[in-house]
Amino acid sequence: MIDDAPGDEPRRSPALARPYAWTEGRTAPAVEIAVEALVETTADGRAEAVYQTSSALAEVLELCVRPRSLMEIAALLALPLGVVRVLVSDLMQDYLVIVRDTLSDTATWDERHDLMERVLHGLRDL
Repeated sequence: MIDDAPGDEPRRSPALARPYAWTEGRTAPAVEIAVEALVETTADGRAEAVYQTSSALAEVLELCVRPRSLMEIAALLALPLGVVRVLVSDLMQDYLVIVRDTLSDTATWDERHDLMERVLHGLRDL
């Protein structure tokens, strides 16, 4: 969002700038993660949540004590999906969360359709 005040140069809204500051401006995760993938905090992650200096990372660790999809994390934290992908990717590389794919590459059409139905119902419940 851009704020334009008369006579002022356009400036970025802090609401959009802050989440990308949490990722140091990175928009691409080190590891690709599907929106329906389940993220769960590891034992190390639960211990680290107390010492985490980034509130966004700490919030992800706390939310994922119970497995949650990437999309659900983004919705609950009101953050862009790209930001959440980068944060979860960082946590995954530090072994603070594990990410479980919900489908394999050999999944059938019926399995994919069932997953899409569950994701749609989950989004409606949010």
